[in-house]
Amino acid sequence: MSTIKESTTKDDSFELYDLKVEVVCPPGERTMCGAKEGDFFTLEGEMLRLPPGQGFSIYSLGAVLPLLAAKQRFTNERDWMTTDGEVACPDPYCKSRLRIIRTGIRTFRHSEVTVVPLPGWVEG
Repeated sequence: MSTIKESTTKDDSFELYDLKVEVVCPPGERTMCGAKEGDFFTLEGEMLRLPPGQGFSIYSLGAVLPLLAAKQRFTNERDWMTTDGEVACPDPYCKSRLRIIRTGIRTFRHSEVTVVPLPGWVEG
């Protein structure tokens, strides 16, 4: 069970990793999801960004999406979420994988991403 500590400062900032999710395909293997080696998208906070003119399979996105919020957070060095970074394509006949890479750190403010106040936070 986790608890939230009351804030004693007026700093409501927190940090998340920016992520890059790129397609990795074994040389010479046929992909079934429409992906090409090197296709990618980035995630900055809650904003998913694709390069101009590039698509991404909704099925591949569905396979990786549940892991992205956890990969954005700071994790213990022994946690598998820290060390493991590849997700298989959901099509059992496709050999591609999706590699999740932490690329940088971005700072956010609680008050800019939600209207729910922090416990113990007094505006003023």
